[in-house]
Amino acid sequence: MSRRRLVPALMLCAALGATVARAQAQKPPAEAPNAVSPVLILPPTLPPKLVSTYPAQDQTVAPGLLILKAVFDQQMSPSAWNYAPAPGAEPLECVKTPRLLTDQKTFVVICRVLAGRTYGVTFNAQRPGGFANLGENPAETASLTFKVENDSPVTTLRRAMELAGLRADQTPVQEAPRASAANAPAGGG
Repeated sequence: MSRRRLVPALMLCAALGATVARAQAQKPPAEAPNAVSPVLILPPTLPPKLVSTYPAQDQTVAPGLLILKAVFDQQMSPSAWNYAPAPGAEPLECVKTPRLLTDQKTFVVICRVLAGRTYGVTFNAQRPGGFANLGENPAETASLTFKVENDSPVTTLRRAMELAGLRADQTPVQEAPRASAANAPAGGG
């Protein structure tokens, strides 16, 4: 083959070789014949136990805003909980959903209590779907009753948090994430 014809043929081979190499580099590697997708298997656990509350059993508290706090002995699922009125006591007026704090063991919820009443709450009155650990083992059922005195009411979230022994970063209200311009709906009105 003449030299004039050889140079374009070599360039063509080099270009084809580069294209094949790029295609192979972009191709996902073949899976190992015995590849297994990762699965998390948790060992069996004992049911979580309620270890402390605010208010404590039979404690007397001020009327007004109250942060009900329930602390368990294990890390808990943030989406599994239920509480109901305790038999023979006034039902609490609380927001619907408690918040699990960063320790993964403490739930808090904002409630309103009135003077001169006795309130009661049962945690996991219905165990299925109730407070549960990360292995989905439901907590033991537990009840709490407390009294409300005729005193000056608690009217600020800060004071209610202090009484419950919470720090500023343990607020029972979680802020919604801020919407960014990229996530904002198009158009205007």
